[in-house]
Amino acid sequence: MKTGILLRCLLMAEGTQTKIIKVLMLPWLGHGHISPYLELAKRLSIRNFHIYFCSTPINLKSIKEKLTQKTNSSSIELVELHLPSSPELPPHYHTSNGLPPHLMIHLKKAFELSAAQFSVLLQSLTPDLVIYDFNQPWAAEIASSQAIPAVEFVIIGAAMVAFGLHLMKNPGEEFPFPEIYLRGYEKRKMLQNQGDKDKILQATNHSYKIFLLKSCREIEGKFIDYLSETYDKKFVPLGPLVPEDLTSSNDDDRDKEIMEWLDQKEKSSVVYASFGSEYYLTQQEIVAMSQGLDLSNVNFIWALRFPVGEEENISIKEVLPDGFLDKIGNRGKIVKGWAPQAKILKHSSTGGFLSHCGWCSVMESLMWGGCGGIPIIGVPMHSDQPVNARVVEAIGVGVEAVRDEEGNLLGEEIAKVIRMVMVDDSGAEIRRKAKELGETLVAKGDAEIDNLSIELAQLCSTEYSK
Repeated sequence: MKTGILLRCLLMAEGTQTKIIKVLMLPWLGHGHISPYLELAKRLSIRNFHIYFCSTPINLKSIKEKLTQKTNSSSIELVELHLPSSPELPPHYHTSNGLPPHLMIHLKKAFELSAAQFSVLLQSLTPDLVIYDFNQPWAAEIASSQAIPAVEFVIIGAAMVAFGLHLMKNPGEEFPFPEIYLRGYEKRKMLQNQGDKDKILQATNHSYKIFLLKSCREIEGKFIDYLSETYDKKFVPLGPLVPEDLTSSNDDDRDKEIMEWLDQKEKSSVVYASFGSEYYLTQQEIVAMSQGLDLSNVNFIWALRFPVGEEENISIKEVLPDGFLDKIGNRGKIVKGWAPQAKILKHSSTGGFLSHCGWCSVMESLMWGGCGGIPIIGVPMHSDQPVNARVVEAIGVGVEAVRDEEGNLLGEEIAKVIRMVMVDDSGAEIRRKAKELGETLVAKGDAEIDNLSIELAQLCSTEYSK
């Protein structure tokens, strides 16, 4: 209540109206994108905004369950965007969650082909503002054609945005922050994925006056300043944007079993291993991870995922080294598929996160730690994750497990880093910094969202020209 009164006073002081502002949000079709967009929607919906949350029916199905328990659900309206179907991409594949990797190109194409329907939706809903994702210049162009301002919101960190824009706009020039770099095998991977370069630059250029970041100054202040100083836009951090409500529609006997297992372990003695909703470990990586967890002699929970359509035909025992399950006994617990990540990270027995360093996971590790933030053992896989791992190391809240020159994971290296972060005296400062930073972020609350509300109200109150 106090926040709402303060915001209204600030808006009036800035000469803006307190009318309800209608915002249409269009995230990319993966859980790692939809989740922070939904958290932003929830926070804005209690600050005089009405949100049209636009995605495919398969994605909205899970969102609907999360909103039924929310008092602000009436201020968040779910809007279906129907992608064209094809034999290789039926409607249940209109999401990147669990999507077989070879179908990703078809999903991106189908998303672009939904532009005409998106235009019709804008004409019908007449929002005051569109908030769109990193690879969707067409969304901003359609909004502009209807005299609607559009603002880009990327769910990656400021360091990755700065690093990526620098590489695309200034190829060959050194990035001014030497702690952010790519290794040889990471550069090779990046070169293989240059197809979206033009779309990303176009989407950035189309963002109207401001650019929104899932970031905070406590972690990436110098990168946020660099972006605002280098590019002709104001880069606005929105904070961690991790869910506050840890209940889940997937609560079941397995959740209870995991929590009971954690209850038996000592405080901060368990490392949680998970690599996101869109990356699937290769057989070599599964073997190396098994070796690392075994050699570390640390308690662990490992969420091991496989693509939709393959998971039911795969036996955990078949992909793990012979004798692994017998050897680890009750020291480890392997969860096939989905795991209650929030509950695991919040549990007091969890003391570290063996992670791919997806930006959402980095923020969750710091915000959800049961005793303050918990440190990160970084095992980046692709996309922004190598840069995120460098940020984690630079701010002193984690350590990366380095691969060999060909990019292969090494069991001995994983074990060494797990022990350093979880057990050894050499990791004490990392544990302290992670705890301290987590406590700071939690105490800060939603200060960035209050600032954003004023920014958006000002933007919508000014005359927009195409």
